Amino acid sequence: MPTKLQRINLSIEKDIIEDLELLASITQKTITGLAKELIIDALDRREDLYLSKLANEMDKEGTKTLSHEEFWT
Repeated sequence: MPTKLQRINLSIEKDIIEDLELLASITQKTITGLAKELIIDALDRREDLYLSKLANEMDKEGTKTLSHEEFWT
């Protein structure tokens, strides 16, 4: 049955494959499922770092800020 998910090919060093195999075995996941999970986690972290950097750049002294309650009322 065809999948709607797009496939990618990766060339990975043997020691990293061995680490993935071990972790997949410990967590009872497939190597593919584990790799997908790790990629998603890495993308989430990158997004968080980017948004944090952006917030810090926008946070200028003297800028009025609103509390959570003030913003949503």
